[in-house]
Amino acid sequence: MGSFSIWHWLIVLLIVIMVFGTKKLKNLGSDLGGAVKGFKDGMKDGSAPAEDKPAAPAAAVSADKNTIDVEVKNKS
Repeated sequence: MGSFSIWHWLIVLLIVIMVFGTKKLKNLGSDLGGAVKGFKDGMKDGSAPAEDKPAAPAAAVSADKNTIDVEVKNKS
């Protein structure tokens, strides 16, 4: 009586899918994965020694006058 069987978990999973839908659950999974990856990258960068070099410029200068350099931002 203390633990749930596989049938209990399948019923809970079915109810969650019916309530939220598969698209929202897929988006939630990808958002969670991105957050975990960002956290791991942040932890890795935080332990690396600081370099004395200045940061690269945000916009690159192009010799071609028809080229437009833009900065892409992620959707949140």
